[in-house]
Amino acid sequence: MTMFVAMGAFASEECDGMAADAIRTAIQAASEYLAQHSEEARSTDSAATATLIDGLVVRVTGPSGATITTDMVPSVGGTATAPSPGWILRAAEASCVVTLIAMRVAMLGIPLDTLEVTVDSESDDRGLLGIDDDVPAGPLSGRVSVRLTAAGVEPATLEEIAHWGVKHCPVCDALERPVPVTTEVSTA
Repeated sequence: MTMFVAMGAFASEECDGMAADAIRTAIQAASEYLAQHSEEARSTDSAATATLIDGLVVRVTGPSGATITTDMVPSVGGTATAPSPGWILRAAEASCVVTLIAMRVAMLGIPLDTLEVTVDSESDDRGLLGIDDDVPAGPLSGRVSVRLTAAGVEPATLEEIAHWGVKHCPVCDALERPVPVTTEVSTA
């Protein structure tokens, strides 16, 4: 079982309050605009371009100079000099859930004391290695564990917020819903 933890903790209520106000204002403006201009809600997401650097080390580039590097463990030929793509996937899921929960509590005006999300999964490496085509290459199951505390807020409310965050997380949605993928190959 492999996991990733994304944490959000707030240094002070003042800092959290200022950030929450900015988040709430931005979400309200975006929601109002898209409600009036629904044709602009759909867009093409920014591309990530992966290039093999050496062995199984891969550099991924994106917009505004964003880069990440991945590698695999030595047991499959990597050098473990960077996180694996699977770990990056779990990291994306965990950080996305933290982000969506933070957005939700900002909209509700709830100051948080603790927000931590752990994502883990179970995989069967026979699928990744092509040993058995009946075994999926990706995770067989996943788990999102949310730790959320806020003084004076009922646990049921916090649980509802956590579930809202997972439900509205685009990364969770992409992992749970069949998303059509087109493969294009260029050999020139």
